[in-house]
Amino acid sequence: MKKLITCIFILLAALKLSAQAGDLDSLKQKLQITKDSLKGPVYIQIADQYLLKNDSVSSRRLKFLNQLEALNYTMLALHNYSGLSDTLGLRSCYNNLSKIYRLQHKYIQAKWFILQSNTISRQKKDVPNIITSLIELSAIKGDIEDYKLAMRDLNEALRLSLKSKDPKNESAVQVGYAGLYRQMKEFTKAALAIKRHEFIDDSIHQAELARLASINTQDSVQIKKKDSVIVKKKYIPPATKKPSSQTQPNA
Repeated sequence: MKKLITCIFILLAALKLSAQAGDLDSLKQKLQITKDSLKGPVYIQIADQYLLKNDSVSSRRLKFLNQLEALNYTMLALHNYSGLSDTLGLRSCYNNLSKIYRLQHKYIQAKWFILQSNTISRQKKDVPNIITSLIELSAIKGDIEDYKLAMRDLNEALRLSLKSKDPKNESAVQVGYAGLYRQMKEFTKAALAIKRHEFIDDSIHQAELARLASINTQDSVQIKKKDSVIVKKKYIPPATKKPSSQTQPNA
């Protein structure tokens, strides 16, 4: 049984790598026929594929090569977006660069790039992305054991998620707390944060089920109304003839 599970795992991993290779080939072909001014998103997509490959391999050498390719294509995207003054495109590049440098344990660079991403989001008052960048910034500070400032970033992210009534981001913040508490070896607090995350996710799921049930009920009512109208249109009662008035003969 164990051998079977191992074989299935290896097969799934091979299929995943094959699919990623196919996606990369397709994207690189797309790059050849894309105008220079529109290549930025394709560069980012290619970089993302290399980051996905990085997550699925264990060899240090292959990880390094995937990170290097992701870095190269992100830099190409950065140059492209800079020429167009595309701040949202630049933010995508900063997010990627922060992730890559964090994987390489280059925390100063990782921190700098996620701060650039955070700045753009604040300028645009984009609360969800402010929260996302704060969670990532906290994780980087946790890596370098700057726990006090890491906690401050998470606290701000939590305040923003509660103020904007965004349970999905509140759930993500709880995962951030759990990770930070583990780094601080406060495992009881980490477990509580995970429980809070699971509770919020369950609430989101239940709310979504209730929303879908409400939509189904509304749809059923509308279908019944339409069916009733169709039946009424199909049934046309026979017209009743009026009795003809006959003139009586004179006596």
